[in-house]
Formats: sequence, structure tokens, C-alpha cells
Amino acid sequence: MQEQESEQTKTAETVIDTETSISEEGSGQFQAIKGQALEILAELPGILTRFFNQYRKPIVTVGLILAVGVGIKVTLAVIDALNDIPLLAPTFELIGIVYSGWFVYRYLLRASNRQELWTEVQALKEQLIGDKNE
Repeated sequence: MQEQESEQTKTAETVIDTETSISEEGSGQFQAIKGQALEILAELPGILTRFFNQYRKPIVTVGLILAVGVGIKVTLAVIDALNDIPLLAPTFELIGIVYSGWFVYRYLLRASNRQELWTEVQALKEQLIGDKNE
């Protein structure tokens, strides 16, 4: 009977020793992983700076495309909200029709006015794009 108790005690001690060694091994692995993670986090600002400097133009382009997309969605949402207000949508349509009529009368009916419009368009194009002769 004492032999069984002795064997059980030895088995229990072996289990405790095994658990302790597993715990210490797990703690060591945790410390190693923690050290690697801290090292990567310490280098992260430099990595991001190099990445941004290397890919600046594509990042800015993607950012502008996303900004334009968000701007269009917001504009459409505001217009949709305004169209839900009674009598506001027909008022906007009437304003658009009146402005279109004025534009046709002012710039498109006579040849001299069309020439004036073309000159203004060319001047605006030169301001935006630049002079072709340079």
C-alpha cells in the first residue's frame, strides 16, 4: 500500500514538474514573441515612412479617387434629401430650365456670342492646362 502511495506521489511530482517546465517553456515563448512584436512596432514608423516615400504618387492617387467617390456619394445623398422636401424638387427643375434658356439665349443664338463663348472656353483651358506653345 505504501508502494502505491509512493508511486502516486512520484507520479504527482512528475506531473507537477512537467506542468512547471511547460509553463516556463510557454513563458519563454511568450517573452520571445513579445520581444519580436515590440521590435517590429519600434521599426514600424520607419517602415511606413519608407513605404509612403516609395509609393507616394499611387497612394495620393488612390486617396484622391476615394475622396472623389465619397464626395459624390455625399452630394447625391444631399440632393436626394433635398428632393424629398415637397415643392423643392420642382423649384430646382424650374431654376435649371430657366438657366438653360438664358444660356442658350446669351451664348448660342448668335454667331458673335458663340465666338465669345469659344474664346472664354479657350482662355479657361489655357489657365487649367497651360499654353501648348511653351
